[in-house]
Amino acid sequence: MTADPFTYRIESPADSPEIDILHAEAFGPGRFARAAFRLREGVPHVPELSFVATAEDALVASVRLTPILIGERPALLLGPLAVKPAYKGQGAGKGLVRMSAEEARRMGHAILLLVGDLPYYGPLGFEQLAPYAITLPAAVDPERVLVSGLVPGALDGLSGAARPLPPVMTTAEA
Repeated sequence: MTADPFTYRIESPADSPEIDILHAEAFGPGRFARAAFRLREGVPHVPELSFVATAEDALVASVRLTPILIGERPALLLGPLAVKPAYKGQGAGKGLVRMSAEEARRMGHAILLLVGDLPYYGPLGFEQLAPYAITLPAAVDPERVLVSGLVPGALDGLSGAARPLPPVMTTAEA
């Protein structure tokens, strides 16, 4: 087994312009209509759970986690996960998924949700629930709705509409 050629770190605010370009290149303008984008829309990602991979001091991949609800249960939406084409298939994406899931678990989160391919994400701990157990704010193939329980029993009875986590109001705003 060869050594991982990537360096992983928490995303910094200075990375945002490069990440925006990476997302545009990876997903194109159609990304704004996708179910996962609509679920993230208007909700900031969790900075301490958003990571980048670099190679030779260049940002080559990123992943972000965003707080959501599934039914009434808190969860995190994993994505977008984006890797520059020249680095696909080399492990950067899987390394980012593993790192973000482990850090989310360490911070007390129990559930991750994503829209993706089971052959890629299954070995990373993701699985399908019954079709339409979880609905998203836009049409999506139910076989691509995947979840990972970060603690035992986290997925028991999990169902409902996935939606953005409402902002917390302070007493001054109420």
